Amino acid sequence: MEDPRTTALVLFQVWVSVLLGLVMLPAMFGLSLGVTGVYIQILVRILEWATLRIQRGRKEMPGVSTPLPLNGIIQREGGSMEQEMLEVRGSRPGGSLAEGEFALGDVFYFHKKGMESIVDDQVTQCFSSEELASWNLLTRTNQNFYYISLRLTVVWGVGVFVRYCILFPLRITLAIIGLTWLVIGTTLVGFLPESSTKQWLSERVHLMCYRICARGLSATVHYHNKENRPKKGGICVANHTTPIDIVILANDGCYSMVGQVHGGLMGVIQRSMVRSCPHVWFERTEMKDRNAVTNRLRDHVACKNKLPILIFPEGTCINNTSVMMFKKGSFEIGGTIYPVAIKYDPRFGDAFWNSAKYNMVSYLLRMMTSWAIVVNVWYLPPMTKQVGEDASQFAQRVKSAIALQGGLIDLAWDGGLKRARVKDSQKEEQQKMYSSIIVGPEGPSSPLHLHTQD
Repeated sequence: MEDPRTTALVLFQVWVSVLLGLVMLPAMFGLSLGVTGVYIQILVRILEWATLRIQRGRKEMPGVSTPLPLNGIIQREGGSMEQEMLEVRGSRPGGSLAEGEFALGDVFYFHKKGMESIVDDQVTQCFSSEELASWNLLTRTNQNFYYISLRLTVVWGVGVFVRYCILFPLRITLAIIGLTWLVIGTTLVGFLPESSTKQWLSERVHLMCYRICARGLSATVHYHNKENRPKKGGICVANHTTPIDIVILANDGCYSMVGQVHGGLMGVIQRSMVRSCPHVWFERTEMKDRNAVTNRLRDHVACKNKLPILIFPEGTCINNTSVMMFKKGSFEIGGTIYPVAIKYDPRFGDAFWNSAKYNMVSYLLRMMTSWAIVVNVWYLPPMTKQVGEDASQFAQRVKSAIALQGGLIDLAWDGGLKRARVKDSQKEEQQKMYSSIIVGPEGPSSPLHLHTQD
């Protein structure tokens, strides 16, 4: 009985030594031994080989179907309603877009748009996983890929063993250590009196814990333009793909989080964090009071010694291909806005959290059994509201800057459509646009005007 116990003890000692020496200690001090970088390079070469093998297999096996195009099955025109309607009228003899003139053929424009939305609408695409150009050797992403060769199947089998039997135990251990240290460390720091020392210790504890959690996901994060990092007293806004966005950003700096008070394990973490750092947690009743939320955030921003607030104005997770409408509430607070663009590399794993399909535990298990998390983060120059600009216009300007930098599609749709119907105001907006084309910009803009002309 001694030999098995001795062997188990040796294995445990080796396991702990690897965790402490190669992962935890470097992570706590923000250092990297280059192990993750080498791992990513090996992955890239394996996936490139798999891509070439799949492409060759398709030529050798004509019966294998080709994946759907990445940009959808409909080629949409990028013009405005007026431009597209002009093309529709221009295709008919004597067609024109004269002011005050109604043409029965205009219904074909709306019919075309309706059919496009039914077959391949832009909103639904934002809430489904991003399509891959080639298989990344994950079972969950092989819907469009089929058996090609024995060698590719063997490589896939080895990958399953590595991800589930080696990486997953290591990652779950690091996650538990990171969260446990976060609760214990912030609780202990919370007992100290308010001072610059307490603030410094709180920031160190948060950074260490988030860095350990990031290593637990094999995260490789490339930060660009660090001179534009959010400063104290400001508001950091970013596009939102996954709850892991918080870990990615907090891995490079400390933020004051904003959110609703939860119970259970999440509640324990929230209560411990707020002891050492001025996070902004709201009760469920307060979240419905927009003025109360705005006032609390405005008071936080007014104190230039407090950490920048981290907000995701979309209000929901989008699949890393687009940026949807930013809620204007974050831009009514005042102060300086620090935009941040986040873009994940889908080759190594799908970071998008489809909350309608997976709960938090299932999602985290999927992330911990993926190859890795590779992400680019761009810090954009700070922005402030311009003269004569309202909160909605300011939000749109910031959103467009983030979309442009991250290579994302800039959509005007509200992310709330993920769970709600289209608002009547949005329908009326389209009616007003058509009305202005018919009667001119100076004429009545109400959609009721169209009915009065019939």
